[in-house]
Amino acid sequence: MSSLVDGVPSKPDVSDASVMSPWNPTTPMCPRPWCSITGNVPANRQHRPKTQSVTILGGAQDVRTGPPEAARINRYRVPGSGTVIRVSDRRSRNHHPEEIAGRRRIWEIVELLGPQETGRNRYISIAGVEDGWKVISKMQVRGAPAIAIVGCLSLAVEIYNETFITKQMFKQEIEGKLNYLVSARPTAVNMKLAADDLIGMVNDWVEKSVISVTEIKERFIHEIEAMLEKDISNNMAIGTFGAERILKDVPSGSSLQLLTHCNTGSLATAGYGTALGVIRKIFDQNRLEHVFCTETRPYNQGARLTAYEFVHDKIPATLVLDSMVASLFKSRKIAAVVVGADRVASNGDTANKIGTYQIAVVAKHHAVPFYVAAPSTSIDFEISEGDRIEIEQRPDREMTHIGEHRIAAPGIRCWNPAFDVTPANLITGIITEKGVFAPNDIRKLLELQ
Repeated sequence: MSSLVDGVPSKPDVSDASVMSPWNPTTPMCPRPWCSITGNVPANRQHRPKTQSVTILGGAQDVRTGPPEAARINRYRVPGSGTVIRVSDRRSRNHHPEEIAGRRRIWEIVELLGPQETGRNRYISIAGVEDGWKVISKMQVRGAPAIAIVGCLSLAVEIYNETFITKQMFKQEIEGKLNYLVSARPTAVNMKLAADDLIGMVNDWVEKSVISVTEIKERFIHEIEAMLEKDISNNMAIGTFGAERILKDVPSGSSLQLLTHCNTGSLATAGYGTALGVIRKIFDQNRLEHVFCTETRPYNQGARLTAYEFVHDKIPATLVLDSMVASLFKSRKIAAVVVGADRVASNGDTANKIGTYQIAVVAKHHAVPFYVAAPSTSIDFEISEGDRIEIEQRPDREMTHIGEHRIAAPGIRCWNPAFDVTPANLITGIITEKGVFAPNDIRKLLELQ
């Protein structure tokens, strides 16, 4: 593994890296956006690099043009909170990325740090389901797609070296642990849907007498690993469909200004992002004049994570307070709002980070289109309307403290819901990997699956 000195890894020689980023053709990177290589990538062996380790990043993009220090930091770590997932193979060091993934013993994610430690990080080892549950519950990993991926991978790590005598034993083990992971943060639906899908697959495999319990376990781990690439592919499609839709309302050749809320980028997904994927796509087409991001109190994902992604990608952006949105709409010509989603009900009502609802209300008043960008895995067709979505309540301390420093008067009561629900009638369109749908047409997705 790369050495860490004061939280910063030693700088590798990447001068021979010749594989280009799929969303920035001028950017050298690994063949897969979530796979960062330590060492040189020979041109004739791009898929079998000479590596000392493989770092699975939660889509944190590889190095764009910028100072060497930025390159050194981002290749292996991302300041602040995020889904930086690193594979550590303690036994073998010279394998194809997929081979290393199949031999993993441990996954690591970067820990959330307080504002007093901005620019520094440390890795947390994820040795099993209990660790996975904790980092999700404590929001050391966040973003609905990333929650599902890290949660499921924590189970893959736990069962990798376990031996199961019977198929029924394996089935009971994974079913209980997947349901436990779902309980870590109940509002985000991706973890629940992933758990349901995996449990359904195992049930089907168990019923087939020709499949051994060992093969079932191997298939199960493979399905979890495939979630990484699928999420990135979905996000790229979301970016394309969203950019096309938003740019339709803008005069040909002219640029536009956007607003986003919370973090929906590489640090909330396996890579590229949902709402930030749309913004990236518009930026890559040279049609983005400026984007505004809200701080997103009380956890400040916008200030810490989204702002970091914009600065790193050199996307023209300005940070605003959550309470400034109405004034922003009045004083600036905002072409559209694009946000993510933690759960979308079958009628189009959308649960997302707290503060989304009020932005939608203000956008409606100012006739600003309001878009939700989310993969189909964030849509819960079993819930009829937003009022039925369970809203997670977070600890008071997230409001009263920043790190170890109290900022609220001692003794004050707090109400701290993590999410709110935006009614479908305030949403212009829901952008998915299958296309853009009016909220009342979202059930058409079922026909495309």
